[in-house]
Amino acid sequence: MHYKFAALFFIMENIRTSIVTIGDELLIGQVIDTNSAWMAQELNKIGVWVHRRVAVGDVWDEIWQALDEESAMSDVILITGGLGPTSDDITKPLLCKYFAGAMVMHEETLAHVSYLFEHVFKRPMPLLDVNRKQAEVPDVATVLKNYVGTAPGMLFEKNGKIFISMPGVPHEMKGIMEKHVLPLLKQRFALPYIGHRTLLTVGIGESFLAERIKYFENSLPQDIKLAYLPNYGMVRLRLTAQGEKEATEKKLDETFAILKNEVKDVLAVDEDISFEILLGKLLKQKNKTVATAESCTGGYIAHLITSIAGSSDYFKGSVVSYANSIKENVLHVSNETLASVGAVSEETVKEMVKGVLNVIQTDYAVAVSGIMGPDGGSEEKPVGTVWMAAGNAQKTETKKMHFRFSRKRNIELTAINALYLLCMFIKNDS
Repeated sequence: MHYKFAALFFIMENIRTSIVTIGDELLIGQVIDTNSAWMAQELNKIGVWVHRRVAVGDVWDEIWQALDEESAMSDVILITGGLGPTSDDITKPLLCKYFAGAMVMHEETLAHVSYLFEHVFKRPMPLLDVNRKQAEVPDVATVLKNYVGTAPGMLFEKNGKIFISMPGVPHEMKGIMEKHVLPLLKQRFALPYIGHRTLLTVGIGESFLAERIKYFENSLPQDIKLAYLPNYGMVRLRLTAQGEKEATEKKLDETFAILKNEVKDVLAVDEDISFEILLGKLLKQKNKTVATAESCTGGYIAHLITSIAGSSDYFKGSVVSYANSIKENVLHVSNETLASVGAVSEETVKEMVKGVLNVIQTDYAVAVSGIMGPDGGSEEKPVGTVWMAAGNAQKTETKKMHFRFSRKRNIELTAINALYLLCMFIKNDS
């Protein structure tokens, strides 16, 4: 089987971009770098592809070297971190020297810092010198106002390359990106449109999936890329193309329709959304409600559901029945069931669904019970054994799974798979 695809042609600027994150805390794992991921996603939306991401510690020579190396390969270098008021924050003085500037007091920033301390933070004491220093900037920089924090962003240009330094505090960085950086890049460059189409398959491994769609993949033109993004028992497939928006969207839609048909029997969702978002969409469409009965996940499924804005429209509550006494006394799981087959069993999760439907009075419910580890397993029920159920007042569907990872990962995978089971139950419920 072969497919014919038309190629996309465009004349746009493909600018090379690097992200440099600064801080020892990133290198020792004390702080997870969420900034780079968010920045890359937002840049991609406006047609900017990040080519490199580099993390360096609070070391003068290493930061300097990173700036040299990235500016040799990229047109735009975005820097986060090291702009605080303490002695270990060396980014600002380094940038001043790197761009051959002199440090000056930026009066507008000083007034902003004073306002924050007096009226927002409501500090009773006068500004310290260390706070005033936040308003000092290299005289060769264009200051980018930080509306929610004290350290301003700074823009430099050298040899035709753009350098932008921002605070490492995520909400401050995001504010500067949204107010200044993204609009500037859209104004400065003729950026291509980057389009994506993503679907999620369940129940087929990456290698088997690749074998199934190899003719499709081999027939793709060079300007449409296919990526495999595997997770436990699930694989996301993402098509990416760039060019003029209307032509790119049309070609992606046509190609995506063929891909969906190729994997229709294992297709879970044809959007790049999580199961908690899909759950909300399904429940809103049906005007129904849901509750959770959780043992091994300890409320994590409820946490995922309520992380979505507007979830109060369809999520009514949860019973975290970690102990068997709660399963019995609150969810009315029978003592006989627990004694004969145990808490981690098909019978128990079915009774948990029935119990939480009665206790919280919802249309649908999901229940999980398992052994997350590292201890507590047996030969019959090893660590990673999980039973889950989804149902309504008329019927219940169950599934048994075996995970083999850390406790944290087992909990996450249990929650994801339970949400998938629930979504499919609701989707197929007439």
